[in-house]
Amino acid sequence: MVAVAVGLVALAVLGIACWRYLPGIYAWLSNAGAVRTYVAEHAILARLAIVGINVLQVLLAFLPGEPVELASGYAFGFWEGTLLCLAASAIASTAIYLAVRRWGWRVVGLFFDRERLEHYGWLANTRRLELVMLIVFLIPGTPKDFLTYFAGLTRMRYLPVFAITTLGRIPSIVTSTVAASAFGDGNYAAAVIAVVVAGLLIVAGGVAYRSLERRCR
Repeated sequence: MVAVAVGLVALAVLGIACWRYLPGIYAWLSNAGAVRTYVAEHAILARLAIVGINVLQVLLAFLPGEPVELASGYAFGFWEGTLLCLAASAIASTAIYLAVRRWGWRVVGLFFDRERLEHYGWLANTRRLELVMLIVFLIPGTPKDFLTYFAGLTRMRYLPVFAITTLGRIPSIVTSTVAASAFGDGNYAAAVIAVVVAGLLIVAGGVAYRSLERRCR
């Protein structure tokens, strides 16, 4: 009963906060010029914040990465938004690899069950592990945050893992930052094209992944 009461109070507070502040926040976020002006006025803090949020998203692998990538492109533009996402990925991937190497399944098991590990177990038995892992990472739609944790359980060394888990995210990040940056610039046609291309890549990536899985098993 206490838990239910606390939950109801929390929902009520959240509802009131949304009713009071959400319209203003939405109006501000809808103005790309205002957002980018704010970012320019708080240059260091804004960049540290987006990198920190992105690092947290990768560490907490159950959180989706696309909203953070879209926010990066919207607020900082394509080039800087992409670089900030890659920097965050590098930091998070290093932390994950070192933690998994030290504590193994105790870390991975915080976010994933054994069934997921077994589903991708064929990767660990592949002769050309680094190459296959890179290909899987480059395929849009694959669970990159899980694979970042998974890499620490394999025989892969740090530098290949670092390169794969960072550079392998480029296609996914670029499609998000291009779409968000174009939307922020008012280039809605380019934003729609980027979204369509991303969707096609995900479909093609799914087909490519299944083909690769059959070949490597």
